[in-house]
Amino acid sequence: MNPHFLLPLILAGGIATAIADEASTFSETWPQWRGPTRDGVHHGTAWPESLGESHLRPSWRRDLGPGYSSPVLDERRVFTVETEAEENEVVRAFDRRTGHEVWRAQWRGSMSVPFFARANGSWVRCTPTLENDRLYVGGMRDVLVCLDARTGATLWRADFPARDESPLPSFGFVSSPVVHGGFIYVQAGGGFVKLDKRTGETKWKALEDGGGMYGSAFSSPLIGDLHGKTMAIVQTRKELAGVDLESGEELWKHPVKAFRGMNILTPVIHQEGLFTSAYGGRTTLFKTTASDGAFAIEPAWDNKLQGYMSTPVVHKGHAFLHLRNTRMACVDLSDGAIRWTSAKTFGKYLSMALQGDRILALDQKGELLLMRASTDRLVILDKRKISDQETWAHLAIADGQLFVRELQGLSVFNWR
Repeated sequence: MNPHFLLPLILAGGIATAIADEASTFSETWPQWRGPTRDGVHHGTAWPESLGESHLRPSWRRDLGPGYSSPVLDERRVFTVETEAEENEVVRAFDRRTGHEVWRAQWRGSMSVPFFARANGSWVRCTPTLENDRLYVGGMRDVLVCLDARTGATLWRADFPARDESPLPSFGFVSSPVVHGGFIYVQAGGGFVKLDKRTGETKWKALEDGGGMYGSAFSSPLIGDLHGKTMAIVQTRKELAGVDLESGEELWKHPVKAFRGMNILTPVIHQEGLFTSAYGGRTTLFKTTASDGAFAIEPAWDNKLQGYMSTPVVHKGHAFLHLRNTRMACVDLSDGAIRWTSAKTFGKYLSMALQGDRILALDQKGELLLMRASTDRLVILDKRKISDQETWAHLAIADGQLFVRELQGLSVFNWR
């Protein structure tokens, strides 16, 4: 056959393959803070027993400006947020398979955090939330921007200081929004707000604390069921509260002691109780009760442990918690007994995901660890240094892909 005749067929085949690759999709997603079910549990492709290069291979990497917000994924793209040149906040969408940049959006959004927290940077912190081709992104200057996830176009923007005349949060917009029904819920504007997800219109504001230094909320809300009622569960800098989704009424609340209001981790629902731990406070399981539509909350137990920034994962009634002193601990949720505390120390932050009885953890120092969720002792099955940069963001996992947000980059690995 004439080789000149073959050339168009080869080119056409290549183009067809490229189109197929561009149109191909994955089946698993990681659309929000701590994954699809907001609890750090990964239900998808099984993890291998080793983190060695024969099992976990680099796929692609892109340089980014600094940031702490975690990557989120739909079936085709991964979305990142960064601070650029200490002036702008930038959102990017990349093709999950190739790392090709699909679109970029930006706005002016820099600010400086208080001096005692500045050593860790004044970069963007909020993990965005993705739902039905809409990406909800929190900017440091207390703004929530809704972007079209397909194109990056801005659909609406909620500027809370301008809208509510609230002061800028001293640590920036940190709380990650959650979508439920037709609405989005987040700690912003000096309180806990409900917005129409189509328009950004505020429906109500609850748990108002005035904002500013001690009103800058860190923890991200949950939507959960307690005693048959679906409600928002919110940890402010001073208290843990349940909020009615329709009216914004406070259903129950209880103080949570913390140094300078450093209630950072997301509370964990366990049966009809709520588990939390605070820097400068204690580790507590709160018991909730309900009678004739009225709710009450009180501590069921507490212990001396102090959490920090890392939200625990829970396996078979035990919480695996990263502590203020950078060690790990296993806590029995039935009675608060400390099953073990590790001799090994980690970085200041340890993001954790759970699959079965295994924990995949990303240390702030750039080390990836595979652990067994053992109630007897710390069991590390394997570990591997995967970044020379700090890795403050929560890892993301889907379809045999692992996404690691480095301080100034995004690295993607494939399980094999």
